Amino acid sequence: MIIGDPAVFAIESVITVAYERLGVRGLGFFLIHVKGQSYGVREPDATMLACSLDEVERRIASRGKHVAPFVSWPQAREIAEAFSYACYALDQENKMFLDLRHAEFRQIITSSRIEWAPDGDEAFDDGSFVLQFDANDQVRLIAFRRFDNSYEPDPATLADVWLTARDYYRILQEWHDVFLSEWRSALKSPEPAGTF
Repeated sequence: MIIGDPAVFAIESVITVAYERLGVRGLGFFLIHVKGQSYGVREPDATMLACSLDEVERRIASRGKHVAPFVSWPQAREIAEAFSYACYALDQENKMFLDLRHAEFRQIITSSRIEWAPDGDEAFDDGSFVLQFDANDQVRLIAFRRFDNSYEPDPATLADVWLTARDYYRILQEWHDVFLSEWRSALKSPEPAGTF
């Protein structure tokens, strides 16, 4: 299932095996499409889908709260690079990131839940990151993968798109509703012993 336009923004998911337990929901994959590129692992057994569902629900509930003073920073690469170094590299405490001190930058990322992906499970084990910024009636998405063993974003994978908040949150809500409908109607399999 794909909800939205992959050339702009879309969510794609597949439930390969559905389970009754809400903490797992099902096995499958969850991808985020931004500006013609997909982020996430496209394998039938990439992840348990509960984390991705929960994160979409959190984003819908926190509409308008994913804010940062650097949302309009013109270079997406610089935002991606600052995020990678400030949030994942060691020994960055005395550095500045987009005119902010390290602690202030990280606090904004954390408190505003700017980082959408990875979402806590294996869906984004391909090294993908997706950042979301709310800016009044618009949403900015910056997505990328990093070079192996580096904090540098790979420019070939960098996507930056602005869309209306109405369209963005409509896609999230529609994916959420269709996913739950698919899950409810799916034949549930017994969970393999000791797997979860």
